Amino acid sequence: MKKKIIIFDTTLRDGEQALQASLNSNKKIQIALALERMGVDVIEAGFPISSPGEFKSIESISKLLKTSKICSLARCLKKDIDTAAQAMKHAAESRIHLFLGTSNLHISSKLKKSFNEITDMAVSSVIRARKYTNDVEFSCEDAGRTSLHNLYKIIEAVIDAGATTINIPDTVGYTTPTQFKKIIQNIFDHVKNIHKVIVSVHCHNDLGMAVGNSISAVEAGARQIEGTMNGLGERAGNAALEEVIMALYVHQNVLKKYTNINYKEIYKTSKIVSQFCNMPISINKAIVGKNAFLHSSGVHQDGVLKNRKNYEIINPIKIGLNNCKLNLTSRSGRSAVEHRMQEMGYHKNDYNLNELYIDFLKLADKKGQIFDYDLEALAFFKKQQNTEEYFKLEYFDVQSKLSGLSVASIILICGSQTNIQKATTSNGPVDAIYQALNKATLYPIILKKFHLVANGEGKDALGKVDIVVQYKLRNFHGVGLATDIIEASAQAMVNVLNYIWKSNQVNKELEKLNK
Repeated sequence: MKKKIIIFDTTLRDGEQALQASLNSNKKIQIALALERMGVDVIEAGFPISSPGEFKSIESISKLLKTSKICSLARCLKKDIDTAAQAMKHAAESRIHLFLGTSNLHISSKLKKSFNEITDMAVSSVIRARKYTNDVEFSCEDAGRTSLHNLYKIIEAVIDAGATTINIPDTVGYTTPTQFKKIIQNIFDHVKNIHKVIVSVHCHNDLGMAVGNSISAVEAGARQIEGTMNGLGERAGNAALEEVIMALYVHQNVLKKYTNINYKEIYKTSKIVSQFCNMPISINKAIVGKNAFLHSSGVHQDGVLKNRKNYEIINPIKIGLNNCKLNLTSRSGRSAVEHRMQEMGYHKNDYNLNELYIDFLKLADKKGQIFDYDLEALAFFKKQQNTEEYFKLEYFDVQSKLSGLSVASIILICGSQTNIQKATTSNGPVDAIYQALNKATLYPIILKKFHLVANGEGKDALGKVDIVVQYKLRNFHGVGLATDIIEASAQAMVNVLNYIWKSNQVNKELEKLNK
């Protein structure tokens, strides 16, 4: 029989501690609701004694959660416990999470008490918390560096006092999976009343082993894993919940464990947390990174096209992604190029794959990543590479005011004709000039990416604008370079518009041939 693993999320508490600025109440609520949609069992919403704003956020969240249990953190102090209970008074279900340092280092240098004194503190705090709720969690802070004898003693005492969950944190990410697993096994073997509670783990990633330690603890009998989305947290962060959850899923037949997680919400929730916390996700981050399901090697791409299981242990659809991606670079093989051409709607008899692939490799060596329009240009415009562009920006003028409207006027040369347009927007000068260009071309495009970087240093640095737009389900990439970032932005869009025009011309020629 498979046993359920309780997923305890502390993104709003431990995760927020790592942010440069505190989250406002609205963002915390949105994250909490996203975590609930994902199926998280317990959401640690914060540390209410820390500030009035924190208290109000927890109070607001407690009123909204319907399926997830809300939890508040408290030190082993009367005021902390009372405040935690008060913040969650509207909750359908609540948990008070107590913590106290148990290692000799914490006891002597931080708490400056004896072990017997901190044991008494822990017991009296659990008893007080039980007056407010029948769900009390006790954390042995720095358990990874606490002597086993002391660990057994304090755990047994707080269980007798009424604790329902015992959390064993590797607070500073000190242990290895083998060491941590042994600690959990020893607790089960030597604490006589351990069967009365859920054993939880809370691992930090200082040595990069938070997820490994968490899974090893499950193997030893732990039934709750604490962590954060995207691995946010103090220093090197916490165990990344998306990694823990998918590790349990992939190895469910071996571990004999399951969760109540709605897997399709994982990717979306990760992005919400990243956006609201202003914490970008590393492109090679497991499960939710941009490259997690992206294949560049020609051998890998060929294998994925034949059977995705060759190089994917998780179907990206499982976590809410539509599909895997083939990153077209000089490492890509013929099969990947042919596959992308088919996705764009071209047939084998529309182009010469051997000639296209030779030209593709040459361009990829120079450019790096190859986009859809590059393939079309190589396949159908090789003889016209030196022809003039169809669209030329002859003139532009942008006027913008602080907290006001931006107005852009342009003169765009469209082949042999001149198109003059004007656009007004409240979204700034770049948006104004883009709207004017759209009016001139009438292309139904969607801006997917806008990236601005400075090339060089000082006042003479060039602004490089890198954009990706979607047009009829295809991505087109454009680059603009100028000392004026508005001009660079305009150049990038005109660059894209020319690629779209060329693509449309190709389609017209192919339609004639097919007729």
